Amino acid sequence: PRSVHPLRAALALQGAMFGACQAGITALTERLGQPDQAGLVYAAMGVMSAVAGLSMAAVPAHLGLTTRWRAATAAACALSLPLLWTESLTALYATVTVLGIAYAPHLITVFGLTERVVPPARLAEAMALATSALVGGQALAVAVTGRLAESYGPAAAFGVGSLAAALACLIALTARPESYTGRTAERDRHARVADPRPGEPS
Repeated sequence: PRSVHPLRAALALQGAMFGACQAGITALTERLGQPDQAGLVYAAMGVMSAVAGLSMAAVPAHLGLTTRWRAATAAACALSLPLLWTESLTALYATVTVLGIAYAPHLITVFGLTERVVPPARLAEAMALATSALVGGQALAVAVTGRLAESYGPAAAFGVGSLAAALACLIALTARPESYTGRTAERDRHARVADPRPGEPS
């Protein structure tokens, strides 16, 4: 279904944000003379992301997946911007940790939307492509932003991450994922209306 393509694009952009942040974190910790901190900074973001993901179970059911998707992408875009002006290790830890709040909720929501928009028989394929989009976006971003960070500094890599988040937010605001179940029910309803009654001419 066409509805799944914006979801895959959003995951690719989230992967790009992952990769860009990873390159920026590595470049900044090296500039600060503490390259061994890069893994810990990235881990801090991962821990916060996991906490936020677990907290999704407490989100009220009346907040639909589309609303959650838009909120998560908007949060990722807004929370990534301070990285452009981060110049100390303490600020990096704080900014990246807070940014982790947006990651898992976005992943969970987009995978949930993917489950709804594809036919059940193609769910495994859809999930595999969604995961590939995420990993592919991250790999490409690491390759590109790593070079940018070497040439222009960490802010260049972080800037790419913020741009990816902004594009993901734009997709979330404009896309209209349609439930596969809803589409099927609508087609069945029209089919019943269109079918002639017994004894009537076709």
